[in-house]
Amino acid sequence: MKLSENLTLAEATKSNTAIKYGIDNLPKGQHLDNLIDTAQMIFQPIRDHFNVPIKVTSGYRSESLNQIIRGSKTSQHSKGEALDLDADVFGVITNQEIYEFVRDNLEFDQLIHEFGTESNPAWVHISYSADGNRKQILRAYKNAKNRTQYKIWS
Repeated sequence: MKLSENLTLAEATKSNTAIKYGIDNLPKGQHLDNLIDTAQMIFQPIRDHFNVPIKVTSGYRSESLNQIIRGSKTSQHSKGEALDLDADVFGVITNQEIYEFVRDNLEFDQLIHEFGTESNPAWVHISYSADGNRKQILRAYKNAKNRTQYKIWS
């Protein structure tokens, strides 16, 4: 099933952890509708703008999968509202270019510069909510206890 012209359901739900533990990671109902919206409002405009492959490193996560990976209980991934994207793996564009394009051109709920360096995140987390978007921009980092924290970023 295609969620958008260049993103399939298989790409947006693939999880080695789900495969390893035999977890059903297919969204249903509102979660599937949300994932389609996220693909069409976030992924596809990025793909169309750069016209290069973009890897989804984390898309939809069922509640069971999210628990196993110790994801946030309020993760938008579990609602079908978030994608983690990584273009660096293909070497044509950078994650920073994705980050800047989304920040400057798209409607989004959260845009997170995930780790990496100040000039290029390791990946970009982008969420979209059909119910309204906060346009919140954050930077993920590890604190002194090696726990992930977020700070407002611009």
